[in-house]
Amino acid sequence: MSLERLEEPKLELLFDLTVKVKAPSFVGTTPVGTRRIIQVSGGSFSGPMLQGEVIEGGDDWITVREDGTIIQDVRIMLRTEDGEIILMTYRGIRQGPEAVLKRLDNNEDVDPSEYYFRTSPIFETNSTKYEWLNRKVFVGTGKRVPGEARYSVYTVL
Repeated sequence: MSLERLEEPKLELLFDLTVKVKAPSFVGTTPVGTRRIIQVSGGSFSGPMLQGEVIEGGDDWITVREDGTIIQDVRIMLRTEDGEIILMTYRGIRQGPEAVLKRLDNNEDVDPSEYYFRTSPIFETNSTKYEWLNRKVFVGTGKRVPGEARYSVYTVL
């Protein structure tokens, strides 16, 4: 019995996002891995259908697993240029050779082709204009630079 292959999903740019971050707080090693929490201090996003700012106050709860893989657990708030509030949460994975991850930890600007950095955002809003964000699947690619994380977020069509 052969399975029918369904259409491959296509991606459409939602927006490019810059998240400004503060210095990490190192919590230490727990049963799940080494934990650090990074506070969000602002940022911006811009795309074909919406643009605006990242509101200060979100967090990235990072877990570094024994194999060096970094698991992100991020919650931020976005304010569109027309004043609507959108909650954005995402899980992400950042992984690469140990030497590359060390350079990122040292706040160096590393070419994103040297490591893997992907996210899966979920949006929540009560805005009637942007309510369609509540009902779509999204993926993102990321780059870590000194003091910021940058993403390109795509709608899965």
